Amino acid sequence: MVGSAPSLIEISHVNPLSILAIVPARGGSKGIPRKNLVDVCGKPLIAWSIETGNALVAAGAVHRCIVSTDDAEIADVARLRGGDVPFMRPAAFATDTAKAIDYVVHALDTLAARGEAYQAVMLLQPTSPIRDAGAIADAVARFRDGTSDSLISCYQEDYINDLVMYVDDGTGYLAPKSPNHNKGVRRQEHGPVMVRNGALYVTRSRYIRDTGRLVCDRPMLMRMRKVDSIDLDAPDDLEILRAVMCR
Repeated sequence: MVGSAPSLIEISHVNPLSILAIVPARGGSKGIPRKNLVDVCGKPLIAWSIETGNALVAAGAVHRCIVSTDDAEIADVARLRGGDVPFMRPAAFATDTAKAIDYVVHALDTLAARGEAYQAVMLLQPTSPIRDAGAIADAVARFRDGTSDSLISCYQEDYINDLVMYVDDGTGYLAPKSPNHNKGVRRQEHGPVMVRNGALYVTRSRYIRDTGRLVCDRPMLMRMRKVDSIDLDAPDDLEILRAVMCR
């Protein structure tokens, strides 16, 4: 059995901004069936994010880390791997069309009804398992001292931008994203961009409730390496992830 989470009263003097970390893991993944349970270097995928969340709790970066799932098997595996599964997610919040904001608000409301109020939420999506808990703890410290409503992880992209992006119109032809796609603009002229990689989201609960959004218009940055920014969505991604993590 997983031990009970420390109370907010016990640690409020250390971390004035109470943060709930959520590892979201629905059962109905389509691109890779049962994605959250696939083996990655000898562990189910979800285990990597649970370990990160537990390390952040131990470091005092977050107050509690829970798993939000609608799937009984995922819940059992999560508990065996040290995960805290205090409730099951309603099926309505685990469909293909459900939004992340739905299960986040559900978690906040469910725990609030039990006397636990959190001022911010952190998402640790299992599909982006390569994380440095120490770097996250440092980013959280900056977030606590800052004024932004959100913090996100990104990697720097020096080449990919709308000048080289096209939309497949389904007829064998491409529609350019930018009218300047064929103007011969050099890479050095458009400069680098930061790309959200899905590994970390931190958002103040007030902002979530007021706007129904997880990322504000001026979020803080946690910089990550591109090689660590693998977002598992398709079978090809799984091959790449295993090659990087299991080496």
